[in-house]
Amino acid sequence: MAKILIIDDERSIRNAIREILEYEKFTVDEAEDGLSGVVKVKGGKYDVILCDIKMPKMDGMEVLERILLLAPDTPVVMISGHGDIETAVDLLKHGAYDYIPKPLDLNRLLVSVRNALDRTEIVAETKKLRKKVSKNYEMIGESAGIAKVKDMIEKVAPTDARVLITGPNGTGKELVARALHEKSGRSDGPMVEVNCAAIPSELIESELFGHEKGAFTSAVKQKKGNFETASGGTLFLDEIGDMSLSAQAKVLRALQENKISRVGGEKEIQVDVRVVAATNKDLKKEIEAGNFREDLYHRLGVILIQVPALNDRKDDIPLLVDHFLQMICDEQGVAKKAIDDDAITELQNYNWTGNIRELRNVVERLVILSGKTITKKDIEQFVNF
Repeated sequence: MAKILIIDDERSIRNAIREILEYEKFTVDEAEDGLSGVVKVKGGKYDVILCDIKMPKMDGMEVLERILLLAPDTPVVMISGHGDIETAVDLLKHGAYDYIPKPLDLNRLLVSVRNALDRTEIVAETKKLRKKVSKNYEMIGESAGIAKVKDMIEKVAPTDARVLITGPNGTGKELVARALHEKSGRSDGPMVEVNCAAIPSELIESELFGHEKGAFTSAVKQKKGNFETASGGTLFLDEIGDMSLSAQAKVLRALQENKISRVGGEKEIQVDVRVVAATNKDLKKEIEAGNFREDLYHRLGVILIQVPALNDRKDDIPLLVDHFLQMICDEQGVAKKAIDDDAITELQNYNWTGNIRELRNVVERLVILSGKTITKKDIEQFVNF
């Protein structure tokens, strides 16, 4: 059952709130002033906190600030007989979940508490899902090459510097982009991924910058582009080397001015977005061939991160195989399969032209076709060497 803390210097108010909350089967704790309330928050976990504004020793605003530091995910409902609309707005701006004036409407109080509990459940579920997603996109490996990539991520992620990620197909460039976003100050904002190679050249500008109604034949309504959608977060431009020159010019302008214009529109729209790009092409050769703008290359490549091919980090194969075995067996709903040392050695001798992506596919095939333990014979039978 949910645990609720009441912080109020008036015993009669505390008793009235406690009575209604306990009737609804909530567990209730009390504090007779702001300082005692902060001490209780330090020593225990609460699902909702009800806090008066005018109290001795420490007023409600200071208590709110302390609670937000100690338990930032716990909703705080402020109550007071001395407030007005301006006070309520100020409290909400400072992080309060809700504001209820005195004399208390106990029905209104219960609604606020239940809504706050729903929010707490949503926050907890969101954290759980994020943890699950982060695990799926975890960077596995301890080789020198991957250690260098991880070190770069730790240094660069907290900044807003643009990053250009290079490396062959299937090496995990998307994982690097996601790690940069998750470890940045923009992690609460969106991460929007755009595969520049998968979008026809005639639609790429509409996809990135949006369009106005009637801008072209199929533009039946206004549409926001990826730059607008990603504002406040990260825009990941995958396969940037396949972008058309006309789109490159618009991206360059957006990076220079932090402004975009929708296709068919004249209005300039301010955007706040960190751009992370990736490519499997040698962009310097593409520049020489006239396929990529040199000025855009220098705008994108403030920080360069080279992701090594799997053939250059074969020491990581045991760790990667173990990771994929756990993940795939969980997905299949079966007990994790074992793999013997000879089978691992056989995998390390393979030429991984498809990199991490190919290895994952091979492990999935082995999970489906092999017995409880994957052997060298399984490798020879089910993997095309």
